[in-house]
Amino acid sequence: MTQFIFVTGGVVSSLGKGITTGAIAVLLEKRGLKVSIQKLDPYINVDPGTMSPFEHGEVYVTEDGAETDLDMGHYERFSNATINRYSNTTTGSIYSEVIRKERKGEYLGKTVQVIPHITDQIQEEILKGAQAGTDVALVEVGGTAGDIESLPFLEAIRQFALKKGKGNALFLHLTLLPYLSASGEMKTKPTQQSVGKLREIGIQPDILVCRCEQPMTQRMREKISLFCNVVLEDVIQEKDVDTTIYEVPIDLKREGLDDALVRHLGLDKGSVADLSDWKALRDRFANPKGEVEIAVVGKYIELHDAYKSIYESLAHAGAGNEHKVRFRKISAEDLANTNPQKALEGVDGVLVPGGFGERGLEGKINAVQWARENDVPCFGICFGMQAMVIEYARNVVGIEGAHTTEVKPDCAHPVIDLMQEQKSVEDKGGTMRLGAYPCRLAEGTRAADIYGHDMIFERHRHRWEYNNDYRQQLEASGLASSGLYEDKGLVEIVEITGRDFFLGVQYHPEYKSKPLAPHPLFLQFVHAAIQYANTANRPTTQPVSAS
Repeated sequence: MTQFIFVTGGVVSSLGKGITTGAIAVLLEKRGLKVSIQKLDPYINVDPGTMSPFEHGEVYVTEDGAETDLDMGHYERFSNATINRYSNTTTGSIYSEVIRKERKGEYLGKTVQVIPHITDQIQEEILKGAQAGTDVALVEVGGTAGDIESLPFLEAIRQFALKKGKGNALFLHLTLLPYLSASGEMKTKPTQQSVGKLREIGIQPDILVCRCEQPMTQRMREKISLFCNVVLEDVIQEKDVDTTIYEVPIDLKREGLDDALVRHLGLDKGSVADLSDWKALRDRFANPKGEVEIAVVGKYIELHDAYKSIYESLAHAGAGNEHKVRFRKISAEDLANTNPQKALEGVDGVLVPGGFGERGLEGKINAVQWARENDVPCFGICFGMQAMVIEYARNVVGIEGAHTTEVKPDCAHPVIDLMQEQKSVEDKGGTMRLGAYPCRLAEGTRAADIYGHDMIFERHRHRWEYNNDYRQQLEASGLASSGLYEDKGLVEIVEITGRDFFLGVQYHPEYKSKPLAPHPLFLQFVHAAIQYANTANRPTTQPVSAS
């Protein structure tokens, strides 16, 4: 029977519940257990697909085409759990389903209420998230204890645990021990208050994980144990990491969290979590043999989480090459009407990520032109790939007025155009080309060389595509179409023939990169940046194989 771990958070938001949940998955998987992970999000949007990245960070797309919270990225990067459309449930999706049932008469005329109808629906979704064969289902509740939006979810997991019975469900609460520099001490009162909020609604945490800047003292641990009614050995320290978030599983194991989980759930105590591969990864982050600087030219640079998977994938590739990757975050809007030389001079590679709408497009095009003319490694993703096509059409092929109909519907030369099946779509949520699609790689191309396969599957999130009406003209001028979705002849990858790395992809490879298995495109992009840095006589060393 599947057992459940419910992860809640207190005191403040952005404590790192997603990273902690992913780290717990690592510890359990290393003990030979099969894990599933799910997040319950309290916002009323059905999913984050219609939100601005400034609102909620990036939208993470699963293999089966769900637009989900960015924490799904943490789950997939840390664990081997299958993340799909059942891995992310929101208040909006819960209420939509309850209202659908009410309209169809499925409640037989009863008054529909938060309890039991909303809480019952939440519990149904929890069971869907616990996939077949799962030993332990991890369920993270978004928001903070005390938030009005989170109350139905907290009530639902209280009921769920009661039904499952003692030993089959566990409550783990992540909280904060704030450090007051004026007095030079950490305070336990916020943790006490947070646990008090949970106890008011009938949830008693079994394990407390305490985020802190400074090490906890034994006296603090004893005080928290006493006032929060948690056994002393189940008060776990999670101190801020020094080098990388991928240290978190190592730190939590050292603090005994996996032993506490095993004890509470009555799991096999014989197996031991071997984290030697994670320790080796930590050492690569901590002791790089050199460093390179990558410019990320995007629309949402001000918020790090807007390109979270991009930054993590670059970090994975850096560790795989035993180099530190530094980010130069550049607003594409700032480059729209200026010479990019000043902003980009000295970088070892240029990455142009996705985005929607007019703002910043010309700046992305200028960045691509600068990289092409200066032979700097350049990587375009989604809208970034489209910027590469537009730039090449305008400045190499000489197609005056080359543009995208997303920005200029009546442009003379729509080298990027709306997909045929998208022309009748009106609703914005969940209607793009989403999820994994096959892509056939052309023999002898850089893309085929990097992947080492002739068929790949990558995840998409877009409405506009490369216009095949211009394909022959662009290919004749040196912009190869090195990857195709064969069923509809859609160009998925473009590259400049003969360049080490000047490549754009319509899909999002950042969704499939892991710290222990960097995505091959990112790995080779960083490799190319290291080689470029060597030729520019900047201090670095040659990369090594990720294996």
